[in-house]
Amino acid sequence: MTLSTPEVICTHESDLDGLVSGLLLQRLAKHLFLADVQVEAYHYQGWKMRQMSEDVAWVADFAAEQRSDRPHWLVVDHHQSDYRPRNAQFVYDVNKSAALLCYELLTRHGLGTPTLDRLVRLTHVGDLFLENDPEFDLACDYAALVKTYGFWNLHAVIGGDPEKIVDHPLLEVVATRRRVEDPIGYELAMKDVVEISPTVGLVRAPIGNSNLIVHHMLNRGATKYQVLATLYRRGAGVYVASFRSREGEAIKAAARFEGGGGHANASGATLPRQNDHDAAVAFLRQRLNPPPTSQRDGLNPMAGALSSLQWPTKQ
Repeated sequence: MTLSTPEVICTHESDLDGLVSGLLLQRLAKHLFLADVQVEAYHYQGWKMRQMSEDVAWVADFAAEQRSDRPHWLVVDHHQSDYRPRNAQFVYDVNKSAALLCYELLTRHGLGTPTLDRLVRLTHVGDLFLENDPEFDLACDYAALVKTYGFWNLHAVIGGDPEKIVDHPLLEVVATRRRVEDPIGYELAMKDVVEISPTVGLVRAPIGNSNLIVHHMLNRGATKYQVLATLYRRGAGVYVASFRSREGEAIKAAARFEGGGGHANASGATLPRQNDHDAAVAFLRQRLNPPPTSQRDGLNPMAGALSSLQWPTKQ
């Protein structure tokens, strides 16, 4: 692999995998080119709107796409995607976190350390939700650091040094919240599951780690739904839907929304701007339910457009 000096490093702002990936690539650029390359972080919606004006950029934890498929660019990702770059350098494995893929690039240049080994392993376990790993709860606590404090706040706390995340005192706060808040959040969530479609239920978990709460609900078969969704607001009129499953149904649900995607059992999508929560729920129902039979049979003027979509069927 021949790498060029990047003008910028772009990564995913929503989770620890994106933070660690971006910082590892920044360290690699410093080693290879003696360059202090700026890291930019984006949520999916912001990433979709970003202009790709650089001659050289490194991208981590975003699915490969045509607009980032450029000569001298580097794309490191692990999300399910049918697109394969022809021009960019492409590092890809759905069975590895983006942080692990970036770390493998570092170790080729002798930049591995025991502390980074530890951080990358826990990031990998948490991001891929490897529930059978003996340190799964601890890995989820690490993942919750970005969810709780925010990407750039945590970046400021560690001064841009990923090794300072390991055994950070904030993990004690996160672990305490998990033990106290999650059982309360689980009980509340069980009382408020709203049907979106025959296979998708919307969970409202106002307290606790919603990902872990939904995970426990799925493991225990607590509802009749194959997919459990959570919905939260990010900014004025911007709502994000998260989908979780156990049999690969989550990504199928996310794929019904423009820009939606992720992993087989953990995916998400940013909705078009909605007036309020009720409008966002109505939009979810619209996209996740099949149209009436008369429309699918061509009796509706929109049937031609609708017939090209793959609508969900009741299992």
